[in-house]
Amino acid sequence: MYILALNCGSSSLKYQVFDADSKRAIVGGNVEKIGLPDSFVTQKYPDGTKQKKETSMKNHDEALNVVLFMLREASIDLNEIKGVGHRVVMGGDKFASSVEINDEVIKTIDELSAIAPLHNPSALMGIVTAKQLLPNATQVAVFDTAFHQTMPDYAYRYAVPSAWYRELGVRRYGFHGTSHLYVSKRAAKMLGKPANECNLITLHIGSGASATAIKNGVSVDTSLGMTPLAGLTMGTRPGDLDPGVVLYVMNRLGINADQMQKHLNKDSGLMGITECYADRRDVEGNKDENDLCRLAIEMEAHNVKKYIGAFMAELGHVDALVFTAGVGENDDYLREKFCEGLEELGIKMDKEKNAVALARKGVDEAVISTDDSRVKILMIATNEELVIVEDTLAIMNGTYNPNHLEMDYSFVK
Repeated sequence: MYILALNCGSSSLKYQVFDADSKRAIVGGNVEKIGLPDSFVTQKYPDGTKQKKETSMKNHDEALNVVLFMLREASIDLNEIKGVGHRVVMGGDKFASSVEINDEVIKTIDELSAIAPLHNPSALMGIVTAKQLLPNATQVAVFDTAFHQTMPDYAYRYAVPSAWYRELGVRRYGFHGTSHLYVSKRAAKMLGKPANECNLITLHIGSGASATAIKNGVSVDTSLGMTPLAGLTMGTRPGDLDPGVVLYVMNRLGINADQMQKHLNKDSGLMGITECYADRRDVEGNKDENDLCRLAIEMEAHNVKKYIGAFMAELGHVDALVFTAGVGENDDYLREKFCEGLEELGIKMDKEKNAVALARKGVDEAVISTDDSRVKILMIATNEELVIVEDTLAIMNGTYNPNHLEMDYSFVK
C-alpha cells in the first residue's frame, strides 16, 4: 500500500510516494512552471537518479495527470495508492489538527482563501483533482497552521480593533507547522527528554523563513503572522514591516492592493535589498563585491538574532536552538552569523562541527554547539512529508491523535 504526499504551490506541485509499511519514500518529484509553456516534471528516485519530462501543463489538473503517468512508468500501481495527504498552508483557527477531507472541509479551505489567496486555491485544485483521479483513496488535509493553534491569545492577537478579529479573522496564525513539529520531536529525542519537557527555538530558514518558540513541546509564539509576510527576512518577502510603509507607498505610487501584494510577496526580502538575488547562495557569493549583498546578509542576521533574543525572554529557559529547512540545514556560514555574539546568552557555536553539519552531504542531524554551551545548537533536516504520511495513515487506521504530544509518530522513537 502506498501513501501519496502532495504539496501544491501556485505554479508548482511537489509529490512523494511512500511505502505504508516502511514509511520510506519510493519515488518523488517536482512539477515546475505550471501554467507556462515550458513547464516540466523532474522525478527523483532513492538511488539519486532523475527523470525529466518537459510538457505543457496549463493547470494542476493536467500536472497531476502527468505525475500519475510518470508514476505508472516507475511501476507504481495506482490502485495501491490508498491515501493522499495534502499540505494546506492556511487552516486558520478552524483546524487545530489534520483531518479527513469532506465537502465541509473543502468549503472551509475555500473560504480561507480570502486570507491566503496565493496558497489555498492551489491546494484546493490539488485536492479536487486527486479526488477525481484517485477516487478510492482517503484524502487528508495537513495544515501548516495547525501546530500553532496552541499559542495563547496574547501571542496571536494584534492590537487592532477587536471587530477585525471577530468578523474578519485578523490574528496571527503562523506557518511551516509540520516542519516545526517534526524538528521539535527530533530535538527532544536528541536531547534525551520527553517532548513535553523541552523548550526550544526552532528556525525554519528557507526561501520562506520562520522562528517558533516552543514551550513544553507546544508552540507558544511564532514569527510569521496572519500571512507568510511577517517576521524574518525572506527570499522575496520582507518580514516585519511598519504597516504605514504600505499605505505611504500605495498613496505615493498610486498602486492598488493586488500590485502591492505582488511587491510584498515577490519583490521584497533579499530580492528587494539586492535588486537581483533571492537565493542566499548568490547573495553570499557576491557579498565581497556587491555592498547590497553584504547589507542583505547583515539585515537577515540582525532580524534572526532579534527573534532569538525575544523568544528566549518569552520562554525563560531554552534547551536548544534548532536550525532546519534548505538554508538552515546547508548554510554553515549563515548559521554562524545568526549565532555570532550570542555567547552571553549561553549560545556557543562550535565552528568545526558547524562546518561539516550539512544535509547536502548526507548529515541529517548534528549538535553544532560547544560542549559547554548552555543552550544546545542543533541542525535537523526536516521531513514534512513524513508528518503528512503518518497523519494520513493514522487517520485511515483510526489511530490519529489530534494532540501531537500524544501522537505515536515513528520518528520520536
